[in-house]
Amino acid sequence: MALDDNRGGHEGLERAALAGAEEALDKLKLAASQKIRQRLFSLAADYTATAAWSALDARQLDRAQGYLDRSLYLAGMAKDPVVELRVWNSYAMLAHQRGQHTQAVDAGYAAQATAITRRDPLFASLAHARTAVGHSNLGDRAAALRSLGYASEALEKVSFEEPRSSWVAFYGSAELTAITAIVRDRIGDPVRAEAASHRALASIPKQFRRNRALATGRLSLAQLHQRDIDQACATASTVFDLMEGYPLPGRMRSLLGDFYRDLITLAPDAGTAREWGDRFRSEWSRS
Repeated sequence: MALDDNRGGHEGLERAALAGAEEALDKLKLAASQKIRQRLFSLAADYTATAAWSALDARQLDRAQGYLDRSLYLAGMAKDPVVELRVWNSYAMLAHQRGQHTQAVDAGYAAQATAITRRDPLFASLAHARTAVGHSNLGDRAAALRSLGYASEALEKVSFEEPRSSWVAFYGSAELTAITAIVRDRIGDPVRAEAASHRALASIPKQFRRNRALATGRLSLAQLHQRDIDQACATASTVFDLMEGYPLPGRMRSLLGDFYRDLITLAPDAGTAREWGDRFRSEWSRS
């Protein structure tokens, strides 16, 4: 998970996660009790979900789908609601990447229905936040803001002293604020989206380099949608600086592609836009 936080999804991380899942399943024949079998199934499910997340972040969508299907099966064998929620959260993101926004909302509701959300408000908050993104992509402003409200209310009840799976360490007030920025921009409120992005960047921990780069990309989009072309280009350029030394994960490349598409639509003749486009093409080929 530390590697993912720093670099993002890539094939090396995917292979390592799959090896861990295979090792856990190989030990099933040695298990002395059903309780131990369920814990091994849970471990295999979590590793497989990590492989799915890596593929999703790299935008290898078909591979991600297969891993998620497998992980959900293993989580059922383990009776592990935490991994079930993790998988539904990733299913929602996969549906978004495929442009299937109704399915993304459905996956968000499935995440909300997992047993862990009734016991731990942190997971409930994440499920509501993911549903908010789906609603915003469908243009349902009221539903998106309502889901954000539920996410915020749940987060206020969280005790961060409780031990939890390492994969969910990314989620807290900073990440919810970053998600709020996405939702606000997509429902046509770029001013509030920019403010939320600034708050998120002020609080996302340094070790989450990939998430900081994504939040910076979202900030550049909010600035661009306010027609602040020069500032937006300067902000977007810092994404490359933040990820220096590593290839850009597929999801980040897609976000920058969205920025460039909107940039040439809004300011096709601006010198700053042409300069940024040159750097974008150079960084794309390097990655």
